[in-house]
Amino acid sequence: MLSDIEIAQKADMQKITVIAAKLGIQPGEFEPYGPYKAKLSDALEKRLAGKLNGKLVLVTAINPTPAGEGKTTTTVGLGQAMAKIGKNAVIALREPSLGPVFGVKGGAAGGGYAQVIPMEDINLHFTGDIHAVTTANNLLCALIDNHIQQGNALDIDTRRIIFKRCLDMNDRALRNLVIGMGGPINGVPREDHFMITVASEVMAILCLAADITDLKSRLGKIIIGYSRGGKILYASDLAAQGAMTALLKDALKPNLVQTLENTPCLIHGGPFANIAHGCNSVKATQLALKLADYVITEAGFGSDLGAEKFMDIKCRCAGLTPNALVLVATIRALKYNGGILKDECSEPNVSAMKAGIINLEAHLENLQKFGVPVVVAINRFATDSNEETQALEAFCRAKGADFAISDVFAYGGEGGRDLATKVVAACEKPNCFHYLYDLDKPVKEKIEIITSKIYGAASVVYSANADAAIREIEAMRSGGLPICIAKTQYSLSDDPNKLGRPTGFAVNVTAVRLLNGAGFIVVETGEIMIMPGLPARPAACQIDIDVDGNISGLF
Repeated sequence: MLSDIEIAQKADMQKITVIAAKLGIQPGEFEPYGPYKAKLSDALEKRLAGKLNGKLVLVTAINPTPAGEGKTTTTVGLGQAMAKIGKNAVIALREPSLGPVFGVKGGAAGGGYAQVIPMEDINLHFTGDIHAVTTANNLLCALIDNHIQQGNALDIDTRRIIFKRCLDMNDRALRNLVIGMGGPINGVPREDHFMITVASEVMAILCLAADITDLKSRLGKIIIGYSRGGKILYASDLAAQGAMTALLKDALKPNLVQTLENTPCLIHGGPFANIAHGCNSVKATQLALKLADYVITEAGFGSDLGAEKFMDIKCRCAGLTPNALVLVATIRALKYNGGILKDECSEPNVSAMKAGIINLEAHLENLQKFGVPVVVAINRFATDSNEETQALEAFCRAKGADFAISDVFAYGGEGGRDLATKVVAACEKPNCFHYLYDLDKPVKEKIEIITSKIYGAASVVYSANADAAIREIEAMRSGGLPICIAKTQYSLSDDPNKLGRPTGFAVNVTAVRLLNGAGFIVVETGEIMIMPGLPARPAACQIDIDVDGNISGLF
Protein backbone atom coordinates (compact mmCIF):
# COMPACT_ATOMS: atom_id res chain seq x y z
CA MET A 1 0.00 0.00 0.00
CA LEU A 2 1.41 3.37 -1.02
CA SER A 3 1.88 6.15 1.54
CA ASP A 4 0.28 9.55 0.97
CA ILE A 5 3.55 11.08 -0.18
CA GLU A 6 4.22 8.19 -2.56
CA ILE A 7 0.77 8.64 -4.10
CA ALA A 8 1.36 12.36 -4.44
CA GLN A 9 4.79 11.88 -6.02
CA LYS A 10 3.31 9.58 -8.68
CA ALA A 11 0.62 12.11 -9.63
CA ASP A 12 0.41 13.43 -13.18
CA MET A 13 0.42 17.15 -12.43
CA GLN A 14 -0.77 19.70 -14.95
CA LYS A 15 1.01 23.01 -15.39
CA ILE A 16 -0.52 25.77 -13.31
CA THR A 17 -1.34 27.64 -16.53
CA VAL A 18 -3.72 24.79 -17.42
CA ILE A 19 -5.35 24.81 -13.97
CA ALA A 20 -5.81 28.59 -14.19
CA ALA A 21 -7.39 28.28 -17.62
CA LYS A 22 -9.97 25.79 -16.24
CA LEU A 23 -11.19 28.59 -13.97
CA GLY A 24 -11.20 31.19 -16.73
CA ILE A 25 -8.19 32.99 -15.25
CA GLN A 26 -6.44 34.99 -17.93
CA PRO A 27 -2.70 35.49 -18.49
CA GLY A 28 -1.54 38.40 -16.34
CA GLU A 29 -4.06 37.56 -13.62
CA PHE A 30 -1.76 35.07 -11.88
CA GLU A 31 1.90 34.96 -10.93
CA PRO A 32 3.53 31.50 -11.30
CA TYR A 33 5.69 30.23 -8.44
CA GLY A 34 7.36 27.54 -10.53
CA PRO A 35 5.37 25.26 -12.85
CA TYR A 36 2.72 24.04 -10.36
CA LYS A 37 1.89 26.92 -8.01
CA ALA A 38 0.71 30.48 -8.52
CA LYS A 39 -0.42 33.62 -6.72
CA LEU A 40 -3.70 35.15 -7.90
CA SER A 41 -3.43 38.85 -8.59
CA ASP A 42 -5.61 41.80 -7.65
CA ALA A 43 -6.40 42.23 -11.36
CA LEU A 44 -8.41 38.99 -11.30
CA GLU A 45 -10.34 40.11 -8.25
CA LYS A 46 -11.19 43.43 -9.88
CA ARG A 47 -12.36 41.80 -13.12
CA LEU A 48 -14.68 39.41 -11.29
CA ALA A 49 -16.05 41.96 -8.82
CA GLY A 50 -19.53 42.10 -10.37
CA LYS A 51 -19.96 38.36 -10.91
CA LEU A 52 -22.55 36.44 -8.88
CA ASN A 53 -21.28 34.13 -6.15
CA GLY A 54 -21.43 30.36 -6.32
CA LYS A 55 -22.66 28.09 -3.52
CA LEU A 56 -20.56 27.87 -0.35
CA VAL A 57 -20.13 24.49 1.39
CA LEU A 58 -18.33 24.11 4.73
CA VAL A 59 -16.78 20.78 5.71
CA THR A 60 -16.36 20.17 9.43
CA ALA A 61 -16.11 17.12 11.68
CA ILE A 62 -16.66 15.47 15.03
CA ASN A 63 -13.94 15.92 17.67
CA PRO A 64 -10.59 14.60 16.39
CA THR A 65 -9.28 11.34 17.82
CA PRO A 66 -6.15 9.23 17.26
CA ALA A 67 -8.42 6.90 15.27
CA GLY A 68 -8.79 9.46 12.46
CA GLU A 69 -11.62 11.51 10.92
CA GLY A 70 -10.39 12.75 7.51
CA LYS A 71 -11.88 16.23 7.26
CA THR A 72 -9.32 17.62 4.80
CA THR A 73 -9.36 14.36 2.84
CA THR A 74 -13.16 14.61 2.58
CA THR A 75 -12.93 18.26 1.50
CA VAL A 76 -10.48 17.47 -1.28
CA GLY A 77 -12.35 14.34 -2.34
CA LEU A 78 -15.65 16.22 -2.44
CA GLY A 79 -14.11 18.80 -4.74
CA GLN A 80 -12.89 16.02 -7.01
CA ALA A 81 -16.28 14.30 -6.86
CA MET A 82 -18.04 17.49 -7.91
CA ALA A 83 -16.08 17.35 -11.16
CA LYS A 84 -17.11 13.71 -11.59
CA ILE A 85 -20.80 14.67 -11.53
CA GLY A 86 -20.23 17.57 -13.91
CA LYS A 87 -20.16 20.47 -11.46
CA ASN A 88 -17.79 23.44 -11.64
CA ALA A 89 -16.22 23.40 -8.19
CA VAL A 90 -13.11 24.68 -6.45
CA ILE A 91 -11.84 23.85 -2.97
CA ALA A 92 -10.50 26.48 -0.57
CA LEU A 93 -8.17 25.29 2.20
CA ARG A 94 -5.75 26.58 4.82
CA GLU A 95 -1.99 26.33 4.47
CA PRO A 96 -0.44 23.67 6.74
CA SER A 97 1.60 24.93 9.69
CA LEU A 98 5.08 23.52 10.18
CA GLY A 99 4.17 22.90 13.83
CA PRO A 100 2.01 19.81 13.23
CA VAL A 101 3.90 18.87 10.04
CA PHE A 102 7.03 18.24 12.14
CA GLY A 103 5.12 17.51 15.34
CA VAL A 104 2.19 15.15 15.72
CA LYS A 105 0.72 14.23 12.37
CA GLY A 106 3.12 14.97 9.52
CA GLY A 107 1.61 16.31 6.28
CA ALA A 108 -1.71 18.11 6.14
CA ALA A 109 -2.88 18.25 2.53
CA GLY A 110 -5.46 15.46 2.50
CA GLY A 111 -4.73 11.77 2.20
CA GLY A 112 -4.85 8.72 -0.03
CA TYR A 113 -6.32 9.60 -3.42
CA ALA A 114 -7.82 12.87 -2.20
CA GLN A 115 -4.83 15.20 -1.85
CA VAL A 116 -3.70 18.62 -3.00
CA ILE A 117 -0.36 18.78 -4.79
CA PRO A 118 2.56 19.48 -4.97
CA MET A 119 2.24 17.87 -1.53
CA GLU A 120 5.83 18.45 -0.33
CA ASP A 121 5.78 22.14 -1.26
CA ILE A 122 2.40 22.75 0.35
CA ASN A 123 3.45 21.10 3.60
CA LEU A 124 6.83 22.82 3.81
CA HIS A 125 7.66 26.37 2.70
CA PHE A 126 4.97 26.61 -0.06
CA THR A 127 4.95 30.24 -1.30
CA GLY A 128 6.34 31.68 1.93
CA ASP A 129 3.10 33.16 3.28
CA ILE A 130 3.54 31.89 6.83
CA HIS A 131 7.16 33.00 6.86
CA ALA A 132 6.00 36.48 5.84
CA VAL A 133 3.52 36.52 8.72
CA THR A 134 6.29 35.50 11.13
CA THR A 135 8.56 38.24 9.83
CA ALA A 136 5.92 40.98 9.95
CA ASN A 137 4.96 39.94 13.49
CA ASN A 138 8.55 39.93 14.71
CA LEU A 139 9.34 43.23 13.00
CA LEU A 140 6.75 44.83 15.29
CA CYS A 141 8.36 43.12 18.29
CA ALA A 142 11.77 44.44 17.25
CA LEU A 143 10.35 47.95 16.89
CA ILE A 144 8.85 47.76 20.38
CA ASP A 145 12.13 46.80 22.01
CA ASN A 146 14.11 49.26 19.92
CA HIS A 147 11.76 52.07 20.95
CA ILE A 148 12.38 51.22 24.61
CA GLN A 149 16.14 51.05 24.02
CA GLN A 150 16.19 54.42 22.22
CA GLY A 151 14.66 56.40 25.08
CA ASN A 152 11.07 55.10 25.31
CA ALA A 153 9.24 58.27 24.27
CA LEU A 154 5.91 56.43 24.53
CA ASP A 155 6.75 55.47 28.15
CA ILE A 156 6.00 51.81 27.37
CA ASP A 157 5.53 49.77 30.53
CA THR A 158 7.83 46.78 29.99
CA ARG A 159 5.68 44.76 32.40
CA ARG A 160 2.58 45.27 30.26
CA ILE A 161 3.73 44.53 26.71
CA ILE A 162 1.10 42.10 25.45
CA PHE A 163 2.19 41.59 21.82
CA LYS A 164 4.24 38.39 21.52
CA ARG A 165 6.91 37.11 19.20
CA CYS A 166 6.05 34.10 17.05
CA LEU A 167 7.57 31.13 15.25
CA ASP A 168 5.87 28.54 13.02
CA MET A 169 7.27 25.60 14.93
CA ASN A 170 6.32 23.73 18.09
CA ASP A 171 8.95 24.90 20.60
CA ARG A 172 7.82 24.84 24.22
CA ALA A 173 11.16 26.30 25.42
CA LEU A 174 10.12 29.65 23.91
CA ARG A 175 6.84 29.98 25.81
CA ASN A 176 8.40 32.10 28.56
CA LEU A 177 11.81 33.73 28.46
CA VAL A 178 13.83 36.83 29.36
CA ILE A 179 15.28 38.96 26.58
CA GLY A 180 17.71 41.88 26.50
CA MET A 181 20.35 40.21 28.66
CA GLY A 182 24.06 40.99 28.36
CA GLY A 183 24.30 44.65 29.26
CA PRO A 184 22.90 47.98 27.99
CA ILE A 185 24.07 47.52 24.40
CA ASN A 186 21.81 44.46 24.05
CA GLY A 187 18.57 46.13 25.07
CA VAL A 188 16.39 46.43 28.14
CA PRO A 189 15.84 43.12 29.96
CA ARG A 190 12.21 42.05 30.19
CA GLU A 191 10.03 38.98 30.24
CA ASP A 192 8.82 37.91 26.79
CA HIS A 193 6.84 35.09 25.19
CA PHE A 194 6.43 33.27 21.86
CA MET A 195 3.31 31.85 20.27
CA ILE A 196 3.07 29.69 17.17
CA THR A 197 2.71 31.87 14.07
CA VAL A 198 -0.66 30.46 13.04
CA ALA A 199 -2.17 31.63 16.35
CA SER A 200 -0.81 35.16 15.99
CA GLU A 201 -2.94 38.24 15.49
CA VAL A 202 -1.05 38.99 12.28
CA MET A 203 -2.18 35.65 10.83
CA ALA A 204 -5.77 36.39 11.89
CA ILE A 205 -5.57 39.81 10.25
CA LEU A 206 -4.16 38.37 7.00
CA CYS A 207 -7.07 35.91 6.86
CA LEU A 208 -9.79 38.49 7.58
CA ALA A 209 -8.46 41.48 5.60
CA ALA A 210 -10.55 42.52 2.60
CA ASP A 211 -7.67 44.18 0.72
CA ILE A 212 -4.29 45.81 1.27
CA THR A 213 -5.86 49.01 2.65
CA ASP A 214 -7.86 47.02 5.18
CA LEU A 215 -4.76 44.97 6.00
CA LYS A 216 -2.71 48.07 6.81
CA SER A 217 -5.53 49.60 8.85
CA ARG A 218 -5.95 46.43 10.92
CA LEU A 219 -2.21 46.08 11.52
CA GLY A 220 -2.10 49.64 12.83
CA LYS A 221 -4.86 48.81 15.33
CA ILE A 222 -2.91 46.01 17.01
CA ILE A 223 -2.57 46.72 20.72
CA ILE A 224 1.08 46.30 21.69
CA GLY A 225 0.72 47.11 25.39
CA TYR A 226 0.30 49.99 27.82
CA SER A 227 2.23 53.02 28.98
CA ARG A 228 3.19 53.31 32.63
CA GLY A 229 0.30 55.72 32.98
CA GLY A 230 -2.15 53.06 31.70
CA LYS A 231 -2.63 54.43 28.16
CA ILE A 232 -3.31 51.83 25.46
CA LEU A 233 -0.56 51.75 22.85
CA TYR A 234 -1.01 50.57 19.26
CA ALA A 235 1.26 49.43 16.43
CA SER A 236 0.43 52.72 14.70
CA ASP A 237 2.09 54.58 17.60
CA LEU A 238 5.35 53.08 16.34
CA ALA A 239 4.43 53.71 12.67
CA ALA A 240 4.86 49.97 12.15
CA GLN A 241 1.88 49.22 9.90
CA GLY A 242 3.43 50.41 6.63
CA ALA A 243 6.51 48.19 6.83
CA MET A 244 4.46 45.25 8.12
CA THR A 245 2.09 45.60 5.16
CA ALA A 246 5.03 45.77 2.76
CA LEU A 247 6.23 42.42 4.10
CA LEU A 248 2.74 40.94 3.63
CA LYS A 249 1.86 42.34 0.21
CA ASP A 250 2.48 39.05 -1.62
CA ALA A 251 1.25 36.88 1.25
CA LEU A 252 -2.12 38.63 0.91
CA LYS A 253 -2.62 37.07 -2.54
CA PRO A 254 -4.35 33.64 -2.55
CA ASN A 255 -2.43 30.61 -3.86
CA LEU A 256 -3.63 28.35 -6.68
CA VAL A 257 -2.69 24.65 -6.82
CA GLN A 258 -4.46 21.43 -7.89
CA THR A 259 -5.71 18.11 -6.57
CA LEU A 260 -4.52 14.65 -7.61
CA GLU A 261 -7.29 14.72 -10.22
CA ASN A 262 -6.19 18.14 -11.51
CA THR A 263 -9.19 20.02 -10.11
CA PRO A 264 -8.40 23.54 -8.83
CA CYS A 265 -7.68 24.43 -5.22
CA LEU A 266 -7.07 27.78 -3.51
CA ILE A 267 -4.91 27.53 -0.37
CA HIS A 268 -4.42 30.63 1.72
CA GLY A 269 -3.87 31.43 5.39
CA GLY A 270 -3.34 28.92 8.16
CA PRO A 271 -4.83 29.72 11.59
CA PHE A 272 -5.41 26.85 14.02
CA ALA A 273 -9.01 26.39 15.17
CA ASN A 274 -8.22 25.37 18.74
CA ILE A 275 -6.22 28.55 19.50
CA ALA A 276 -7.26 30.84 16.63
CA HIS A 277 -10.24 31.22 14.28
CA GLY A 278 -9.31 28.26 12.12
CA CYS A 279 -10.49 29.33 8.65
CA ASN A 280 -8.75 30.06 5.37
CA SER A 281 -8.66 33.66 4.16
CA VAL A 282 -11.68 35.77 3.34
CA LYS A 283 -9.96 36.82 0.10
CA ALA A 284 -9.50 33.22 -1.07
CA THR A 285 -13.07 32.23 -0.24
CA GLN A 286 -14.61 35.29 -1.86
CA LEU A 287 -12.46 34.88 -4.97
CA ALA A 288 -13.33 31.19 -5.20
CA LEU A 289 -17.03 32.09 -5.05
CA LYS A 290 -16.56 34.21 -8.19
CA LEU A 291 -14.59 31.50 -10.00
CA ALA A 292 -16.83 28.46 -9.45
CA ASP A 293 -20.44 27.36 -9.00
CA TYR A 294 -19.53 25.46 -5.82
CA VAL A 295 -16.83 26.28 -3.28
CA ILE A 296 -15.86 23.56 -0.80
CA THR A 297 -14.02 24.92 2.21
CA GLU A 298 -13.14 23.62 5.67
CA ALA A 299 -12.67 24.90 9.19
CA GLY A 300 -10.21 23.36 11.61
CA PHE A 301 -10.83 20.55 14.10
CA GLY A 302 -14.38 19.71 15.22
CA SER A 303 -17.51 21.76 14.63
CA ASP A 304 -17.38 23.01 18.23
CA LEU A 305 -14.27 25.00 17.28
CA GLY A 306 -13.77 25.58 13.55
CA ALA A 307 -17.37 25.56 12.34
CA GLU A 308 -18.67 27.79 15.13
CA LYS A 309 -15.89 30.31 14.41
CA PHE A 310 -16.48 30.05 10.66
CA MET A 311 -20.08 31.03 11.23
CA ASP A 312 -19.75 33.59 14.01
CA ILE A 313 -16.43 35.22 13.01
CA LYS A 314 -15.58 34.65 9.34
CA CYS A 315 -19.09 34.73 7.87
CA ARG A 316 -19.98 37.74 10.00
CA CYS A 317 -16.80 39.59 8.99
CA ALA A 318 -17.11 38.85 5.27
CA GLY A 319 -20.90 38.77 4.85
CA LEU A 320 -20.84 35.11 3.76
CA THR A 321 -23.77 32.68 3.89
CA PRO A 322 -23.00 28.95 3.76
CA ASN A 323 -25.41 26.94 1.61
CA ALA A 324 -24.64 23.53 3.11
CA LEU A 325 -22.57 21.96 5.89
CA VAL A 326 -20.81 18.59 5.69
CA LEU A 327 -20.14 16.82 9.00
CA VAL A 328 -17.40 14.17 8.73
CA ALA A 329 -17.38 11.15 11.04
CA THR A 330 -15.69 7.76 11.06
CA ILE A 331 -16.82 4.55 12.68
CA ARG A 332 -13.33 4.18 14.18
CA ALA A 333 -13.52 7.59 15.86
CA LEU A 334 -17.00 6.90 17.22
CA LYS A 335 -15.75 3.65 18.76
CA TYR A 336 -12.88 5.59 20.34
CA ASN A 337 -15.44 8.02 21.80
CA GLY A 338 -17.25 4.96 23.09
CA GLY A 339 -14.29 4.01 25.23
CA ILE A 340 -12.31 1.70 22.95
CA LEU A 341 -8.52 2.02 22.83
CA LYS A 342 -6.93 3.21 19.58
CA ASP A 343 -5.36 -0.19 18.87
CA GLU A 344 -8.78 -1.83 19.15
CA CYS A 345 -10.68 0.59 16.87
CA SER A 346 -10.18 -1.64 13.83
CA GLU A 347 -12.07 -4.50 15.46
CA PRO A 348 -15.85 -4.68 14.85
CA ASN A 349 -17.70 -3.39 17.90
CA VAL A 350 -21.23 -2.12 17.29
CA SER A 351 -21.93 -1.51 20.97
CA ALA A 352 -18.86 0.72 21.34
CA MET A 353 -19.83 2.68 18.25
CA LYS A 354 -23.34 3.16 19.56
CA ALA A 355 -21.88 4.36 22.87
CA GLY A 356 -19.67 6.89 21.11
CA ILE A 357 -22.26 8.07 18.60
CA ILE A 358 -23.35 10.69 21.13
CA ASN A 359 -20.36 12.75 19.96
CA LEU A 360 -21.72 12.80 16.43
CA GLU A 361 -25.17 13.57 17.83
CA ALA A 362 -23.84 16.64 19.65
CA HIS A 363 -22.06 18.00 16.57
CA LEU A 364 -25.07 17.37 14.34
CA GLU A 365 -27.41 19.17 16.74
CA ASN A 366 -24.92 22.04 17.07
CA LEU A 367 -24.72 22.58 13.32
CA GLN A 368 -28.50 22.49 12.98
CA LYS A 369 -28.66 25.47 15.35
CA PHE A 370 -27.24 27.68 12.57
CA GLY A 371 -30.17 26.99 10.22
CA VAL A 372 -28.10 25.53 7.35
CA PRO A 373 -28.76 22.10 5.74
CA VAL A 374 -26.35 19.40 7.00
CA VAL A 375 -25.05 16.26 5.28
CA VAL A 376 -23.19 13.63 7.33
CA ALA A 377 -20.18 12.19 5.47
CA ILE A 378 -19.32 8.73 6.76
CA ASN A 379 -15.62 8.48 5.90
CA ARG A 380 -15.17 4.78 5.22
CA PHE A 381 -12.24 2.75 6.52
CA ALA A 382 -11.48 -0.74 5.19
CA THR A 383 -12.06 -2.15 8.68
CA ASP A 384 -15.66 -0.87 8.95
CA SER A 385 -18.11 -3.76 9.25
CA ASN A 386 -21.48 -3.85 7.48
CA GLU A 387 -23.25 -4.08 10.83
CA GLU A 388 -21.47 -0.96 12.12
CA THR A 389 -22.20 0.95 8.92
CA GLN A 390 -25.87 -0.01 9.00
CA ALA A 391 -26.16 1.09 12.64
CA LEU A 392 -24.61 4.47 11.82
CA GLU A 393 -26.89 4.94 8.82
CA ALA A 394 -29.90 4.07 11.00
CA PHE A 395 -28.82 6.73 13.50
CA CYS A 396 -28.63 9.37 10.75
CA ARG A 397 -32.10 8.44 9.49
CA ALA A 398 -33.50 8.64 13.01
CA LYS A 399 -32.02 12.13 13.39
CA GLY A 400 -33.49 13.20 10.03
CA ALA A 401 -30.01 13.85 8.64
CA ASP A 402 -28.92 13.32 5.05
CA PHE A 403 -25.84 11.10 4.85
CA ALA A 404 -23.49 9.48 2.39
CA ILE A 405 -20.65 6.97 2.52
CA SER A 406 -17.41 8.63 1.42
CA ASP A 407 -14.70 6.47 -0.14
CA VAL A 408 -12.54 9.31 -1.42
CA PHE A 409 -9.41 8.16 0.42
CA ALA A 410 -9.38 4.90 -1.54
CA TYR A 411 -10.99 5.99 -4.81
CA GLY A 412 -10.65 9.76 -5.10
CA GLY A 413 -13.53 11.60 -6.75
CA GLU A 414 -15.22 8.34 -7.80
CA GLY A 415 -15.59 7.45 -4.14
CA GLY A 416 -17.44 10.70 -3.40
CA ARG A 417 -20.12 10.74 -6.10
CA ASP A 418 -22.98 10.05 -3.69
CA LEU A 419 -21.69 12.64 -1.22
CA ALA A 420 -21.37 15.24 -3.98
CA THR A 421 -24.91 14.55 -5.18
CA LYS A 422 -26.28 14.89 -1.63
CA VAL A 423 -24.36 18.15 -1.11
CA VAL A 424 -25.65 19.65 -4.37
CA ALA A 425 -29.19 18.79 -3.27
CA ALA A 426 -28.60 20.27 0.19
CA CYS A 427 -27.50 23.55 -1.39
CA GLU A 428 -30.97 23.91 -2.89
CA LYS A 429 -32.83 23.36 0.37
CA PRO A 430 -34.32 26.21 2.45
CA ASN A 431 -31.60 28.07 4.31
CA CYS A 432 -32.23 30.08 7.46
CA PHE A 433 -28.62 30.86 8.31
CA HIS A 434 -28.14 32.91 11.46
CA TYR A 435 -25.41 33.58 14.00
CA LEU A 436 -25.32 31.97 17.41
CA TYR A 437 -25.30 35.27 19.32
CA ASP A 438 -25.74 39.01 18.85
CA LEU A 439 -22.60 41.11 18.99
CA ASP A 440 -24.09 43.72 21.31
CA LYS A 441 -24.43 41.25 24.20
CA PRO A 442 -21.94 41.50 27.11
CA VAL A 443 -18.72 39.51 26.71
CA LYS A 444 -19.58 36.98 29.41
CA GLU A 445 -23.02 36.37 27.96
CA LYS A 446 -21.54 35.62 24.53
CA ILE A 447 -19.00 33.26 26.11
CA GLU A 448 -21.74 31.48 28.03
CA ILE A 449 -23.95 31.11 24.94
CA ILE A 450 -21.11 29.30 23.13
CA THR A 451 -20.13 27.14 26.09
CA SER A 452 -23.69 26.10 26.89
CA LYS A 453 -25.24 25.79 23.42
CA ILE A 454 -22.23 24.31 21.60
CA TYR A 455 -20.10 22.62 24.26
CA GLY A 456 -22.95 21.62 26.58
CA ALA A 457 -21.31 23.17 29.66
CA ALA A 458 -23.28 23.71 32.85
CA SER A 459 -21.29 26.79 33.92
CA VAL A 460 -18.25 28.98 33.29
CA VAL A 461 -15.61 29.77 35.89
CA TYR A 462 -13.48 32.89 35.32
CA SER A 463 -10.03 33.47 36.77
CA ALA A 464 -9.36 36.84 38.43
CA ASN A 465 -7.17 37.85 35.47
CA ALA A 466 -9.87 36.90 32.98
CA ASP A 467 -12.48 38.86 34.93
CA ALA A 468 -10.27 41.95 34.98
CA ALA A 469 -9.51 41.65 31.25
CA ILE A 470 -13.21 41.43 30.37
CA ARG A 471 -13.97 44.56 32.38
CA GLU A 472 -11.13 46.39 30.65
CA ILE A 473 -12.22 45.27 27.18
CA GLU A 474 -15.82 46.33 27.74
CA ALA A 475 -14.64 49.71 29.02
CA MET A 476 -12.49 50.42 25.94
CA ARG A 477 -14.78 49.03 23.22
CA SER A 478 -18.17 50.62 22.60
CA GLY A 479 -19.07 48.14 19.82
CA GLY A 480 -19.45 44.40 20.35
CA LEU A 481 -16.96 41.85 19.02
CA PRO A 482 -17.24 38.13 18.27
CA ILE A 483 -15.68 35.58 20.62
CA CYS A 484 -12.88 33.18 19.63
CA ILE A 485 -12.58 30.47 22.28
CA ALA A 486 -9.22 28.71 22.59
CA LYS A 487 -9.99 25.19 23.81
CA THR A 488 -8.76 21.64 23.48
CA GLN A 489 -9.88 20.08 20.22
CA TYR A 490 -10.20 16.59 21.68
CA SER A 491 -13.34 17.16 23.73
CA LEU A 492 -16.50 19.25 23.71
CA SER A 493 -15.34 20.34 27.18
CA ASP A 494 -12.06 22.05 28.10
CA ASP A 495 -10.71 18.72 29.39
CA PRO A 496 -9.19 16.56 26.61
CA ASN A 497 -9.98 13.40 28.57
CA LYS A 498 -13.76 13.91 28.54
CA LEU A 499 -14.81 12.05 25.38
CA GLY A 500 -18.26 11.43 23.91
CA ARG A 501 -20.78 14.05 25.02
CA PRO A 502 -19.81 15.23 28.51
CA THR A 503 -22.43 16.94 30.69
CA GLY A 504 -22.50 18.91 33.93
CA PHE A 505 -19.00 20.30 33.49
CA ALA A 506 -17.65 23.81 33.98
CA VAL A 507 -15.52 25.61 31.40
CA ASN A 508 -12.55 27.30 33.06
CA VAL A 509 -11.62 30.63 31.48
CA THR A 510 -8.01 31.37 32.33
CA ALA A 511 -7.24 34.42 30.16
CA VAL A 512 -9.01 36.85 27.83
CA ARG A 513 -7.25 38.89 25.12
CA LEU A 514 -8.51 41.57 22.76
CA LEU A 515 -7.19 41.20 19.21
CA ASN A 516 -8.11 44.72 18.23
CA GLY A 517 -6.73 44.54 14.68
CA ALA A 518 -8.30 41.18 13.93
CA GLY A 519 -11.56 42.31 15.47
CA PHE A 520 -12.37 39.58 17.96
CA ILE A 521 -11.80 38.55 21.57
CA VAL A 522 -9.74 35.43 22.36
CA VAL A 523 -10.90 33.47 25.40
CA GLU A 524 -8.36 30.91 26.66
CA THR A 525 -9.76 27.92 28.54
CA GLY A 526 -8.39 24.98 30.48
CA GLU A 527 -4.72 24.26 29.90
CA ILE A 528 -4.60 25.36 26.27
CA MET A 529 -1.17 26.46 24.99
CA ILE A 530 -0.65 29.06 22.27
CA MET A 531 2.86 27.68 21.71
CA PRO A 532 2.50 23.89 21.43
CA GLY A 533 5.28 21.43 22.22
CA LEU A 534 6.62 18.44 20.29
CA PRO A 535 5.52 14.88 21.18
CA ALA A 536 7.88 12.18 22.43
CA ARG A 537 8.41 10.97 18.86
CA PRO A 538 8.06 14.00 16.53
CA ALA A 539 7.01 13.44 12.92
CA ALA A 540 10.24 15.25 11.97
CA CYS A 541 12.20 12.15 13.00
CA GLN A 542 10.77 10.13 10.10
CA ILE A 543 11.18 12.78 7.39
CA ASP A 544 14.22 12.44 5.12
CA ILE A 545 15.54 13.48 1.71
CA ASP A 546 17.80 11.58 -0.71
CA VAL A 547 20.65 12.81 -2.90
CA ASP A 548 18.23 13.51 -5.76
CA GLY A 549 16.06 15.77 -3.57
CA ASN A 550 13.21 13.27 -3.12
CA ILE A 551 11.48 13.72 0.25
CA SER A 552 10.15 10.74 2.19
CA GLY A 553 8.28 10.23 5.47
CA LEU A 554 6.04 13.29 5.08
CA PHE A 555 2.90 11.36 6.11
